[in-house]
Amino acid sequence: MTPFEIVQRTPKNNCRQCGYPSCLAFSAAVAKSGESFDKCPYLDTTGLNELQNQGPALEELSSQRDLALVEHLKDKISALDFALIAAPLGATLCGENNQTLSFLFLDQQVLLNRQGILLDGHTPDDPRDQILIYNYIHSQGGTDPAWDWLGLETLPNSISKVRTLATYCENRLAELFSHLPVETIMAACARLGGVAHPSPSATLGCIIPVLPKIPQYLIYWEAEPEDGFPAKVKILFDRQVLDFLDLESLIFSAERLADRLAVLLA
Repeated sequence: MTPFEIVQRTPKNNCRQCGYPSCLAFSAAVAKSGESFDKCPYLDTTGLNELQNQGPALEELSSQRDLALVEHLKDKISALDFALIAAPLGATLCGENNQTLSFLFLDQQVLLNRQGILLDGHTPDDPRDQILIYNYIHSQGGTDPAWDWLGLETLPNSISKVRTLATYCENRLAELFSHLPVETIMAACARLGGVAHPSPSATLGCIIPVLPKIPQYLIYWEAEPEDGFPAKVKILFDRQVLDFLDLESLIFSAERLADRLAVLLA
C-alpha cells in the first residue's frame, strides 16, 4: 500500500500515540521501512498485513518520495520564527501562543504549525500540496510582487518546464473555457479572489492570488475558427515569484489553479 492509502485509515489528528510526530510520518514509515500497522491504536488493520508484506510497487515510489520530502520540509520550517515571517508571507498568526500561520491557498484556508498543515480543516489528500505550502513558508518571504508579468520561459532554467505548464494547466484550461461563456469563467475566477485585468486583444484577463504573494495572471483568447486559431490560455508570473517558490512548486501551483477552476466550472 502507498503512504497515501494508509494515512486515509488514520484519524489524521496527529495524536502521536504511535511514536511518530504525525499520522503522515507514521504512514510513510509503514510503507517505506516496514513499521508495524499495530503502532497506531486507531487503525483498522483488517487484511492489511498481507498487503504490507508485498512491498511497494514501482508506481508507489513517487508517492513515498513525496511523503518523505514532506517530513523533511516540516523539519526545516520547525526552527523558523513565525512571528517574523508571517507578514512577509502575507499570513496572520493565530492559535495557542500565536504559533499557527493562517493564509489562503486558492481560497482554501491554510492553518500551518510545527505539527502539520490543515487545508480547510483537513490534512491535504495530496502530499504535493503540502510540499508546495512548506516551500512557500520556507522562503520566509521576499520582495513583494512587482506586478510585472513574465512568461515561464523567461524565468531561469525553465525551458524544460514550459511543456509541463502547457499540458497540465494552460491547454487544459483553454479546452475547458472554450465551451463556456466569458461571464461564467470570470465568476469562477472571482470566487478564487481573482480581479479582472484586461489584456490587449484577449477575451479575458484576470489576476488570481494562488498564495498571498503568488499572483498569477491568467489570459484567455477565444477560438477564431475562421482564422484557424484555437482557444488559448497563457499563465504569466510575477517577476519576483522565485523569491517565494522553486520552479517545481510554481508549476504545481499553476496546476492546482487549473484544478480549482475545473471544480468550480463543473
